[in-house]
Amino acid sequence: MVETYGSHEAKFSYVEETSYGQTPGTTLYSLPAAFSAEPDLNPSLIKVRGLGSVDLQAIRRGLRNVDFKVDWPLPRDEPIHLLNYAFDLSKSLSIELIYFKGVWASASDIISLLHKGCRFDKVTVSCSVDDYIKASGELIGQNLEILSTKVGGTYIEHGEGDNAVVFFNESYVKKGGSTLERIIDWKWTIENNLKRVPVIRLAEGYLLKYLVQRQRDLSGELTFEFESKEEYEEVIGTDQFGLEFGLGGGHKIEFSACKWGRVSTPTKVEDLVSLKAPFIARGVTIT
Repeated sequence: MVETYGSHEAKFSYVEETSYGQTPGTTLYSLPAAFSAEPDLNPSLIKVRGLGSVDLQAIRRGLRNVDFKVDWPLPRDEPIHLLNYAFDLSKSLSIELIYFKGVWASASDIISLLHKGCRFDKVTVSCSVDDYIKASGELIGQNLEILSTKVGGTYIEHGEGDNAVVFFNESYVKKGGSTLERIIDWKWTIENNLKRVPVIRLAEGYLLKYLVQRQRDLSGELTFEFESKEEYEEVIGTDQFGLEFGLGGGHKIEFSACKWGRVSTPTKVEDLVSLKAPFIARGVTIT
């Protein structure tokens, strides 16, 4: 009998699909420093009731809802490799979460959860002083296969050893081209607001046929050491600005046409004053 699996006996990997919902080739990318993964499968059961009984007449499966959440540090060697898929939704991913026993190279008792046709519905990236840059993603998939063998023949790992993370002092924040040096922490979020689109069909009617992007929401928040009234003045005014965040390895994300949503300065006894400033943007690029 196999003992319960631990988090040290799990591996998160992904690969870009050439056709939606089809896992290609045998080479996958892994993130050994990913620190949380949560697959979620809902068969959306259809409950049929009828006269003459207090109990259900039938239970049938509906649209299969496949979801996946993953939290990972941006790896120094390839900080935006996975993030790019939150911006380019013309591409889809197959995501494999493997549980195994023993040494990875000769693993046994494998349970492989293969999520096909995945796209990012939402991603949040954050960084704080004395920490490293972290990403949290929510993906929607088309299908899930449960296997007892590895999908990949080769696994290329991003973020091994000293390349595991991008530390806070390897990042920066610029506003209107000028570096801000009073930031305590920052975060930003991309919401693609994906729509599951099923169609009536006999073959695999329980699977969605399309996964379509709707209007995108771009937002974030900066926390400042309270040294200036500038943010308050910009909330009152009408000027827009750009924000640039360094992601390590020469990579960056730029938000354009930004405005502060609101600002607040929580003031408590025996504590320093900080300023929290959420923002909303109209455009974004990542390079």
